Amino acid sequence: MALVLFSGGQDSATCLAWALARYERVETLGFDYGQRHRIELDQRAKLREAFVAIRPDWAARLGDDHLLDLSALGAVSDTALTRAKAIEMSAKSLPNTFVPGRNLIFLAFAAALAYRRGLPRIIGGMCETDFSGYPDCRDDAIKAMQVALNIGMESRFVLETPLMWLDKAQTWALAQELGGAGLVEAIIEHSHTCYLGERGARHEWGYGCGECPACRLRADGFTKWRATAGA
Repeated sequence: MALVLFSGGQDSATCLAWALARYERVETLGFDYGQRHRIELDQRAKLREAFVAIRPDWAARLGDDHLLDLSALGAVSDTALTRAKAIEMSAKSLPNTFVPGRNLIFLAFAAALAYRRGLPRIIGGMCETDFSGYPDCRDDAIKAMQVALNIGMESRFVLETPLMWLDKAQTWALAQELGGAGLVEAIIEHSHTCYLGERGARHEWGYGCGECPACRLRADGFTKWRATAGA
């Protein structure tokens, strides 16, 4: 039984498929923190509907969805993901799309929900290979949070990060492996990654402005995967 941090993006969608392939009951959790690309939250239901249509066994395993209001996080943040400002590097050599404490807060709230719901495994799309310089995506940070949560909640949570050592091309390949062309198409059509919240233009890799760091990472990974797979 597992709880998936499910934003509506490519990575979390792939993690949801990964969880559905392994666990008998899977619930999903999203966070509304005033993100500039809040449109990603609108895609969550569409992705869930697409997933249950792909495989009957996934339909039987997919449980409740939860959405938590974390507007306080957006209120205390001054970043390009929570304010209308240009995306650039900060004085600390971190991209200003970094929301300090975001993943740590997400995991703490996820654990509180998982505790109540009886879900011992918490799955997130954090990745150290394509982590954009975000320190709270690093494997050490996730392992430290697992220790803290288990001590603080007297529990045995396992934080799983199936994408931790994959690049974006490998993430596309994993989606193909898990659900075939149907899953890849669902992720292209319904997931949202663009930091600017742009869904006007559809590219071969999905919707987005095509210029922000998230779009470029997704597009480059798709191109590399197609070249490697001979698609």
